[in-house]
Amino acid sequence: MASFAAATFGGFFSPGEWYASLQKPSWTPPPWVFGPVWTVLYTMMAVAAWLVWRQGGFAAQRRPLGLFVIQLALNASWTPLFFGLRRPDLAFAEIVLLWVAIAATLAAFRRVSVTAAWLLVPYLAWVSFAAALNFALWRLNP
Repeated sequence: MASFAAATFGGFFSPGEWYASLQKPSWTPPPWVFGPVWTVLYTMMAVAAWLVWRQGGFAAQRRPLGLFVIQLALNASWTPLFFGLRRPDLAFAEIVLLWVAIAATLAAFRRVSVTAAWLLVPYLAWVSFAAALNFALWRLNP
């Protein structure tokens, strides 16, 4: 449920005309791709967290679930930085922190459930791509 709360929060900051006006690299996905991709990723994140949680709840899995909450907060923070404040520079710094937090969460989940860890791999891959795109947008639009 927390995964979808983060997704909902991001929905308050739509790309709008500002994003449409930015110069973009040729490898930028079309806008319609982002919604379905994030829907699948948030679902996979929720299942991964549930797999870890069911191994003793928060009491037994405080560290991995704590890392999950941290990465989820960072995930939710990127959208207002990029689209709300229109600060690709700050958003890039934040997405680097997000990447580290996802990698740490994945490693912590692996100790509890290999399946949960694997469910986070596409998320880490997408955020890697998103970081590269964020960086390119920042550099193309000083």
